[in-house]
Amino acid sequence: MKPFKTSLMSCAALAALAISPAAFAQDGAQQSGQNAAGSAAGDFDEIVVTAQFREQNLQDTPIAITAVSSDMLDARSQTDISQVAGQAPGLNLQPNNANFGPSMAASIRGVGQYDPSPAVEPGVGLYVDDVYYPSLTGGVFDLLDLDRVEILRGPQGTLAGRNSIGGAIKLYSKKPQGDGSGRLQATYGSRNRVDIRGAADFGLTDTLSARISAAAKRQNGYVKVYDYGCVNPPGSANNPAEGGIPAIQPTGDCQTGTMGDVNYQAVRGQLRYNPSDTLDINLSADYVSDNRAQSASVLVSADNDSTGALRGDYYNVPFDSRFICGRYCNYATTVMPADPENGIPYATRQPQTTKYEGYGLSGTIDLTLSDNLQLKSITGYRSFDSSFGSDADLSPLPVNGSSTDISTDFFSQEIRLSGTLAADAINYTVGGYYSDMKTSFANIQDIRYAGLQFASLGDEVPAESLAFFGHVSWEVLYGLTVNAGIRRTHESKDYTFSRRFADGSVGQPIVGSLDGETGEYSENRWDYRANIQYEWTPTLMTYAQFSTGYKGGGINPRPYFASQVRPFSSESINAYEIGLKSDFLDRAVRLNLSAYYNRYRDIQLVLTSCPAFTPGNAVAPCSMTANAGNADVKGFEAETTIRPLAGMLIDASLSYIDFEYTSIAPAASGPQGVELNDVAPFTTKWKWSIGAQYEAVLPGGSTLTPRFDVTYQSGLYTAANNAPTSYISSYTLANARLTWSNAADDLDISLSATNIFDKYYLVTSFDQTLGQGSVAGQPGRPREWAVTVSKRF
Repeated sequence: MKPFKTSLMSCAALAALAISPAAFAQDGAQQSGQNAAGSAAGDFDEIVVTAQFREQNLQDTPIAITAVSSDMLDARSQTDISQVAGQAPGLNLQPNNANFGPSMAASIRGVGQYDPSPAVEPGVGLYVDDVYYPSLTGGVFDLLDLDRVEILRGPQGTLAGRNSIGGAIKLYSKKPQGDGSGRLQATYGSRNRVDIRGAADFGLTDTLSARISAAAKRQNGYVKVYDYGCVNPPGSANNPAEGGIPAIQPTGDCQTGTMGDVNYQAVRGQLRYNPSDTLDINLSADYVSDNRAQSASVLVSADNDSTGALRGDYYNVPFDSRFICGRYCNYATTVMPADPENGIPYATRQPQTTKYEGYGLSGTIDLTLSDNLQLKSITGYRSFDSSFGSDADLSPLPVNGSSTDISTDFFSQEIRLSGTLAADAINYTVGGYYSDMKTSFANIQDIRYAGLQFASLGDEVPAESLAFFGHVSWEVLYGLTVNAGIRRTHESKDYTFSRRFADGSVGQPIVGSLDGETGEYSENRWDYRANIQYEWTPTLMTYAQFSTGYKGGGINPRPYFASQVRPFSSESINAYEIGLKSDFLDRAVRLNLSAYYNRYRDIQLVLTSCPAFTPGNAVAPCSMTANAGNADVKGFEAETTIRPLAGMLIDASLSYIDFEYTSIAPAASGPQGVELNDVAPFTTKWKWSIGAQYEAVLPGGSTLTPRFDVTYQSGLYTAANNAPTSYISSYTLANARLTWSNAADDLDISLSATNIFDKYYLVTSFDQTLGQGSVAGQPGRPREWAVTVSKRF
């Protein structure tokens, strides 16, 4: 018990220096009489959140929450959810590398997931209007017509529809009001960027209203793809005349394409029936299309002089640093020719494209049964298809390529019954949650450095979750409230393998025995939350909390050999947290604090080395999901908002994470395995941000609002084994925006610049040093500018 007590006391000491998440919000421009860019610096209405199943002021909610209003998203030039992470303490959101398609790595307080396979659950729950989004694929949401974003840190098993071990990110759309309002926005910027957004709200009858919103975004890519044989003709220094790499591009321009472009369209329609204060029905439908080149990728290192299948029988060129093109270019190709002499009977193609197409339907019913009893129903259905290809070596050599097709159908239903007792001293919610997901995961893997080539016609992954939960808040004494929650969950998931030759025929000699085999996972689980809060004054509240959470287990979805078909169990967390929320100096300053200590057990990681389960005890190839060990995670988070004078706003955040393994599981140990001094992937020890804006009133009543933001994150590792090759260095980014608004406050013109100092940095990397001998990185976007015109009506 002594280490636990010492760690908890350390957290308490850190808490005295920390500030926990909070945010100011404001009404829309037409309601408050202020423009979208400047309203954040004026008088605020508090953001109302629903983290405890009922509407509460953010400052009265005893949970670590960052809440960001739509106006602040605009002021920071943020258009997708990954960009929100810069100002949210403890949160990491990185668009995944090309090998994982249009997905996102998400973690909170060192707990999360980056593998988008349907065999594993996201560690951070994603919600749109309280409907759970079941996959990291397609998770880089556009911030389309939102009211707010809520980021809840820590396990949310008793407070969200689905068990979310690391935390939850919730997006809330603007509801139809029937007031005839609307907005049009157009942006033009770097590399022919064109964004068009719009929303219209209108009444159909006195009780029926509708809202339609849409967005379309296009921009040219920032990483160029070149034909190696054209840039380096056979006979030149890096390309021998005999056995060299021929040019595939006609004479002239050697560029064959770009990566990192944008081609995104989305539309959402809502219908709201609100005949009285006792009934509110909202129906929603949305459609998303994301069709572009693969994520921007560059070769960072390469060193593999093997012969055989790695080069084929036709190249006399080793796979080495000659294929490192530069900071914003690569030599990727789309075809890997057959090589029967080395056991590769079929040619494969890896199209350098990423496609995502999906739609969703949802319905929410709020019914007041009596003065102190309400019923809420949340129904959701989502279907999406995604396909993507990747040349993982980014060279013309046939080293490693893949193509993937994912098809998912997901249904969820949640029911909540909420009420009050004892003259509103007790607020309670009881409810149930059910979800059913069916996924088909098809791909072709062509791993020449290991002499492996196989296809899946579609791994079938059905999954179900059923839960019952209850939550109660009891104001025992004036200012003293006890909050408690409990959840019972049953989950099940099957994984049926398909393993064939690349042409679809049976008999693949290495993994063909898995074809048609099924692995099963099923688990029952209890989760709890106990929280006590005390309101010392109307502007000062403290709380202490214990909560639990878990993420379900399953079957390793990527066995390269039959011996790598291994089950993995669920991971779990026991979380301890203390916090304080306060406003002072006549509410000119908001200063909050929190600190936490988490006991993180049976951590699920993707291992790139598993010699105990690989023929010949080889360290590669391996990409096995397994329980890697246990860890203690301590940290604090900070956020403050200051209004030193009228029209001026300063906001800042800070977070620190101390991740420490206490034990390593046998499956993860060994050569190139996980070590005690490692940390979980995408865990950033330090993050901070600061932003400032000032709304100046010009003659005639128009306003001019400059804003400047700086964000920093320390270095992180992108793989379970913290090798130097999987390390991404720290970086600091700066953005700026200048907004003019007319006196009528219905027209804005903004000039914005992101990454204004043109910092070169990597967002993520794909470390395949073991076996393949290379590392690919995804560079962040270079300096970009944009002009945006917004018209409200």
